[in-house]
Amino acid sequence: MNYGISNFMNKLHGQPDSYDKKSQYRFGRTLGAGTYGIVREADCNGDKVAVKIILKKNVKGNEQMVYDELKMLQHLSHPHIVKFVDWFESRDKYYIVTELATGGELFDRICDQGKFTEKDASQTIKQVLQAVDYLHQRNVVHRDLKPENLLYRTKDPDSQLVLADFGIAKMLDSPGEVLTTMAGSFGYAAPEVMLKQGHGKAVDMWSLGVITYTLLCGYSPFRSENLSDLVEECKSGRIIFHERYWKDVSKDAKEFIMSLLQPDPKKRVTSVDALKHRWLEGETASDHDLLPEIRSYMAKAKLKRGIELVKLANRIDQLKLQENPADMDEKDASDIPANASNAAGLAVKASEQRAVSPGRGLATSEAKEKRTLSKAAKSAIFKEVVLAKVREMKEQEQTDRLVADATAAHERRKSFSGQK
Repeated sequence: MNYGISNFMNKLHGQPDSYDKKSQYRFGRTLGAGTYGIVREADCNGDKVAVKIILKKNVKGNEQMVYDELKMLQHLSHPHIVKFVDWFESRDKYYIVTELATGGELFDRICDQGKFTEKDASQTIKQVLQAVDYLHQRNVVHRDLKPENLLYRTKDPDSQLVLADFGIAKMLDSPGEVLTTMAGSFGYAAPEVMLKQGHGKAVDMWSLGVITYTLLCGYSPFRSENLSDLVEECKSGRIIFHERYWKDVSKDAKEFIMSLLQPDPKKRVTSVDALKHRWLEGETASDHDLLPEIRSYMAKAKLKRGIELVKLANRIDQLKLQENPADMDEKDASDIPANASNAAGLAVKASEQRAVSPGRGLATSEAKEKRTLSKAAKSAIFKEVVLAKVREMKEQEQTDRLVADATAAHERRKSFSGQK
């Protein structure tokens, strides 16, 4: 079908002109799900890409959020930031196409290595900081820095690390503009965000501090499980470097972390100054292997996610969400286990309680306004998100053995060292 006929058919069916681009993409597996839609893998002219699919019903009245993300992505070009490819729309969806980072998440990739030292960590954090500095120089605040958004471009051992997920990033109108919406992920959001005091670029530096701390010892600097306790813990500015885990980590690493985890954003180091810190040169970083504790951290994290999934799934029947399997592709329907509906409903409920980014998100004012979704919107999310949860459930089965083995190994180490 030539372009003229295709364009005519699109208009006949009420489709926007750019909808014609969709035919260039062959969609594959679902990679993840957020509040406003999903991310799917696709093939375009032999190249693998990631396609973020946003349901228009879920951003009605807030379309500018999508246009802002598009404008931002099109103007970003950096070795450590995921590349923008294209965008198009249909009657009921927006499609944002970016490069597909196939090398895996930061912590998963580390766990696959034979060794990961403090020196390796310093160079890893340097890559992330270079991306953050690039954004800040252009008055862009990412607002959702966390390990899940740090991906390796390819599976190559020397692959670059790239920063992804700009769903709640903001481009400031001026360097001093103050953002007021509560946005980020639990455990990584800066205290000024949680206190709704207004925030700017400094929130990314705080998040980077949490990531660096966790990378060097295998646990978070903040242990609180609820928002009010977490706020108090962050406000105190009391960062503890427990002797057992930190005795082999350099003084420079601890100083670097402390410069980032300053409760007062005005005292927090900027990206420009942080890049000058000598820890990032790697010369003072030790060759202490961090891998055992990181593996233990990942095992506990996966086990906790599994437990939370089971607990929430037991309550999902209250949602009473049902969907007609006939509306789904035959291939997709045959791939759905018996309890997939419960898992999909869970995703819908969770999506109404968090910001754009998947994970343990903090509610934003934008998300709050969209918290009460229409029945039609819930139905649309259901169809889009069910496959993502199916994949998650299958992956959980595959990781059960890894979790059990890693936990057992950790307990053996504790027993051997005489710990209670």
